[in-house]
Amino acid sequence: MAMSKIAPSLLAADFRCLERQIEVIETEADWLHIDVMDGHFVPNISFGIPVVRSIRPMTRLYFDCHLMTTNPDAFLPELAEAGADLVTMHIEAVPDPTDPAKKSRENGLDFGLVCNPGTPFAAVEPFMELADVLLIMSVEPGFGGQVFMPEVLGKVEEAREWVEEHGLATDIQIDGGITLETAPLAASAGANVFVAGTTIFGARDLSTAAAELRRAIQGNE
Repeated sequence: MAMSKIAPSLLAADFRCLERQIEVIETEADWLHIDVMDGHFVPNISFGIPVVRSIRPMTRLYFDCHLMTTNPDAFLPELAEAGADLVTMHIEAVPDPTDPAKKSRENGLDFGLVCNPGTPFAAVEPFMELADVLLIMSVEPGFGGQVFMPEVLGKVEEAREWVEEHGLATDIQIDGGITLETAPLAASAGANVFVAGTTIFGARDLSTAAAELRRAIQGNE
């Protein structure tokens, strides 16, 4: 299975001292998870291309842009120019992601798929070979600080089994309610990329929190 990765979620950061917080987590994090929300696909608005562009010079972290939008392929050139590395798109927004995946790669972006808690793995299975990452939501998308939904663990197991059977290197990412208690459960089910918001950015010591999360995950690998 692929090596585990920690992806702190920018949505939970303190924007009054964003550069300092990114600097603190950089040594312990692998990716930076950036939730782009449009207020339409999800009932919330977060941030977009100007924020991606402004923070790109601050860090070498891999920018994982989670597009919670109704038209996730509309701004791919702009996201690439701003410094995104990966875009993940909801299967609920693009039921056939063949063309969005092609457009992403044409713009030099890695591509991933996302499925909501109530969406079965079968919805993304026909398109898995297009994806570098499958993001399985363990909360309803749109808001931080929600409680982990353990019923998605069966979907994580199903996805991991499929990836291994087909000899792919696809990362299985989990997002929502990831804590020192729930991350090991997700790791045991087969997740290897862990999005954590308040668990890291809500801690007194961000770097220590990220390191503790990694240790909790590695204890179940």
